[in-house]
Amino acid sequence: MGAKKNFVIDTNVILHDYKCLSNFQENDIYLPIVVLEELDKFKKGNEQINFNAREFVRELDLITDDNLFTKGAPLGEGMGRLFVVAGQVESKRVQESFPERLPDHRILAVVDWLTRKDPDTKSILVTKDVNLRMKARSIGLLCEDYITDKVVNVDIFEKANEVFDGVDPSLIDRIYSSREGLDISEFDFKDVLHPNECFILRSDRNSVLARYNPFTHSVCRVNKNKNYGVEPRNAEQSFAFEVLNDPNIKLVALTGKAGTGKTLLALASALSQQAEYKQILLARPIVALSNKDIGFLPGDAQEKVAPYMQPLFDNLNVIKRQFATNSTEVKRLEEMQKNEQLVIEALAFIRGRSLSETYCIIDESQNLTPHEIKTIITRAGEGTKMVFTGDIQQIDQPYLDSQSNGLVYMIDRMRDQNLFAHVNLVKGERSELSELASNLM
Repeated sequence: MGAKKNFVIDTNVILHDYKCLSNFQENDIYLPIVVLEELDKFKKGNEQINFNAREFVRELDLITDDNLFTKGAPLGEGMGRLFVVAGQVESKRVQESFPERLPDHRILAVVDWLTRKDPDTKSILVTKDVNLRMKARSIGLLCEDYITDKVVNVDIFEKANEVFDGVDPSLIDRIYSSREGLDISEFDFKDVLHPNECFILRSDRNSVLARYNPFTHSVCRVNKNKNYGVEPRNAEQSFAFEVLNDPNIKLVALTGKAGTGKTLLALASALSQQAEYKQILLARPIVALSNKDIGFLPGDAQEKVAPYMQPLFDNLNVIKRQFATNSTEVKRLEEMQKNEQLVIEALAFIRGRSLSETYCIIDESQNLTPHEIKTIITRAGEGTKMVFTGDIQQIDQPYLDSQSNGLVYMIDRMRDQNLFAHVNLVKGERSELSELASNLM
């Protein structure tokens, strides 16, 4: 156990994780009154940050006592105390560097005041705002990111699937001839395989696309199957179809840069299994551009979100173009949309629903927090499969990054579970130009 510290919490930490007070061990937590003022602005609304603001205030109410503004309120056995710093705290160095009376600067003033008040204890600002951390460092204040839900190993999102060389060619021949695959004990893998991990086995004369099936403890062949007119163009896309089509895998994550086919593959797989589900649901979070709020857009709720959903409709149109205009497949798709068997809508509209016998695809999920991902997954009822797609290098939320977004957090927590599979798509297949721009720019 290290030396005790004082942590000053920024508003965005609470909006990211309303249970953050329980994650600071034996250290004391200081809450500037301006943080509570800011939380008050977020209490109304149906977004996740509004829910987090309300839940935090309720959590705060449960631990409040008469000493909250003086000696601090105890947070529990083995934990520190919580203090609310009321009133205007003066700081000469903050005032000289940042004269504007902004909430961020008032929080910095609390950190400086606490540093001077308790010089023998490290006082640290915790914020997910990179710019505020830069301001703190510029005047000599200690600061750090909220790292409780950060994923350390993100290498798996940068490399292609494993290739195992030097495999006995007779084993590969037997995989081709066996429908059930071969028991994993017949292979000498140096590293432990994760459930549903896909890889390439290669000898000096043959090779095979394979997957470790945790349900049968076997290494089985991955076939290059076409799904609703969409044919895999590389090994990674074949791996994606393999896990997307397996009814035993209830949760799938597809990661990769733009143009690798994440959403298209998920949709094509869902359509190929339409008879197995009552509904196919495609959703994506609405991330407003700049400071423009969706409420300012004209029209009703559906018309407001239509521009944000267009990429999903684009993928559907790609699949339609695989068939003739008057084909049975196209008519079936139009009928499914009309009967709401195929639904494309904003993610906010599915909150609170129970999703049973649904093939649910959540696009752009790198823009979700870990708590939001958990909330969505817990909506899954019997017979539901959930697929999350995203590019962890294309994050549009200001307080998420490649290590703290909900998609990587889910993959990190779920990767050893039999019901889960993750495929990272590396090779772009949208076009030669798209791939060139993705790699060089």
